[in-house]
Amino acid sequence: MEYTIQINDLGETEKLARIIADNMESGSVILLSGDLGAGKTTFTQFLGRSLGVKRRMSSPTFNIIKTYRGNQTIHHMDCYRLEDSGEDLGFDEYFNGEDISIVEWPQFIEDFLPDERLSIHITVADEETRVFSFNSSGTEYTKIMEALAYDFPSN
Repeated sequence: MEYTIQINDLGETEKLARIIADNMESGSVILLSGDLGAGKTTFTQFLGRSLGVKRRMSSPTFNIIKTYRGNQTIHHMDCYRLEDSGEDLGFDEYFNGEDISIVEWPQFIEDFLPDERLSIHITVADEETRVFSFNSSGTEYTKIMEALAYDFPSN
């Protein structure tokens, strides 16, 4: 299932993250792609806050993976530095069916990603406006897509 919406400001981005968080299940995998500065980490911060994370989630560019405790365990991965490496950092430990994983730059670890996931591509339309394109693989993400369609009708 695919869906695209326009988000006009940070308030709408926060609302979007809250809707996704409210409809996620244990073991959810969220993939975030888009150009540098598109808002992947900002979206992740809002998503983490909606999932009960108290600490500020920062981009784990140099660590690659940071783990946070919220309502459940959340792994935030920034795979930008793994381009052309093919290195397996034990991803099966993170995509374990219980913890939530949020992956920035997922194209660099494509071979290690689970088949079922929610892919979000963020495109910069202008300084404030972003276009979020969603693609779900797997039945558990249908609930998220339906909630998005309800709260953010497509243009």
